[in-house]
Amino acid sequence: MKIIKVEDLVKKFDGITAVDKISFDVEERTIFGFLGPNGAGKTTTISILCTLIAPTSGKAFISDYDCFKNPSEVRKQIGIVFQDTTLDKDLTAYENLVFHAYLYKVPKSEIRQRVDDVLKFVELYDRKDDLVKKYSGGMKRRLEVARGLIHKPRVLFLDEPTLGLDPQSRANLWEFITELPKKHNVTVFMTTHYMEEAEVCDKIAIIDHGKIISIGSPEELKTIVGGDVVLIETTDNRISKTQIEGLFKP
Repeated sequence: MKIIKVEDLVKKFDGITAVDKISFDVEERTIFGFLGPNGAGKTTTISILCTLIAPTSGKAFISDYDCFKNPSEVRKQIGIVFQDTTLDKDLTAYENLVFHAYLYKVPKSEIRQRVDDVLKFVELYDRKDDLVKKYSGGMKRRLEVARGLIHKPRVLFLDEPTLGLDPQSRANLWEFITELPKKHNVTVFMTTHYMEEAEVCDKIAIIDHGKIISIGSPEELKTIVGGDVVLIETTDNRISKTQIEGLFKP
């Protein structure tokens, strides 16, 4: 089932085209990645899908709800982890999650169990009573993922989720993210400019200057791009060419 559908989406800011007539769809319970450099249009696209900004033209749907005509219904379907942390640092991890649960009108009888479940999932249950300001960057990111899951969304948006994290924290976070579709029945829509991160996705859209350049599985895109090319400069390219060819003759 296609849980996200985007058709000819365009967004312009003061005459500058940030998103240029893009179309794609995302299958339910998969990890979909937007790969591209800063300024490519990744965050703008997520902002439109999350109903934070309106498009200039085009259509977008989440769970068959129109992102522009039914924003309230769309917001019930999604969770978001922004680039910059939005946690309350003067509350504990547990308090942050309970507060978020109330905002999303999670039934009171279910809040405690849901909070415990997501804290255990991101391995922060033992630190649930610590103030968030005592958390490391990686722990804060994991807590934000937990917060994004508390109301059981159908789609979780992750905008550059590992930005600013050290390599070990990035690796730990991806362990949790890759388990989300199976353990929480959630579709993950993530943006990144790291190719190695995009490889965990079931499908990747490469975007640059607001346009989708290519789309497919990691394996399909690797086939299109081909192998690496190594350039070697020598004092005598003719002789070097003959010697290198000789090394690979059967």
